[in-house]
Order: sequence, then structure tokens, then C-alpha cells
Amino acid sequence: MSKKVAVIMGSDSDFPIVSPAIKRLKSFGIPVEVRVMSAHRTPDAAAEFSKNAKAEGFGVIIAAAGKAAHLGGVLAAHTTLPVIGIPVKSSTLDGLDALLSTVQMPSGIPVATVAIDGADNAAILAAQMLALSDDSIAAQLEQMKVDMEKGVAKKNEALQAKVAEL
Repeated sequence: MSKKVAVIMGSDSDFPIVSPAIKRLKSFGIPVEVRVMSAHRTPDAAAEFSKNAKAEGFGVIIAAAGKAAHLGGVLAAHTTLPVIGIPVKSSTLDGLDALLSTVQMPSGIPVATVAIDGADNAAILAAQMLALSDDSIAAQLEQMKVDMEKGVAKKNEALQAKVAEL
């Protein structure tokens, strides 16, 4: 069985943003646990979770947070597991604040960062990390790439038909 992925969000209001990641991970058959923890309101709980995540069978942590968005960095500070940050768009600065807070980690505390509200890519990146030691996930990722290629080719064919009608 594959290692689990933790999806941690700073607030339950982030759930609609992280839902695509949860769906994508489940589609690959990757066990996922979802929790709310705050870098600022529950820093001890966040640190404790992160310190124990590897021993609890997690292979990757995804952290979604908006505004100051320190969650990914706090989690990364307490583990050697890879942490992927999802900057969440909020009413303040359209998520640019969260993007900069997530991506600007100090040396030694890396947080891989996806696009603002980029939960699906966070899940795919987590799956790619787990696929390094799980051939089943690797095969599913390969098939996903083939399916994407076929989808683009089909769209191109439809476009060419419309162009020919002009």
C-alpha cells in the first residue's frame, strides 16, 4: 500500500479549494487524510502533527493557506517529508500575498509551491513523489499523460473541422 498524503488547511473555509486535490489523490488510490490546523492559532498542533507524520505513514504533506500563509513553512520546519504548498486566494491581494509567503522559504526549509488555488497540481506532484517508490502510481501517472495527449489531439481535430468550415 502506498504511503498516505496529508492535506492540511489553515481554515475549513479552504475546503472547496483543496477538494480537487482530495479527489485526484483518491482517483490514484492514494490514502489521504484531511485536517484543519493553523500556523498561527494552533502552532503546537501543527508542529506535533508534522513531527509525527512520517512515523504515522505519511509520505507527503500538502498545506493550503491564504493571506500570510505560513502553514507550509511551519509544517516543513518540523519534518523531512516533502511539503507542497497551495497558496489560497483570499479577498486580500487575490492570493499574491499567500503565493509569496508560501514560496519564499528560508534555506533549509523548502516548500514546493503550486499556483494560487492549484490543488489539482499539488495532488499530481504528491503522486509523482510517491511514484518514485510505487510502480502502480507511476503507471497511473503515465496513463494520465497519455489521456491528456489524446484529449488535446481530439480538441485539435474538432478545431480543424471548424476552421475548414470558414
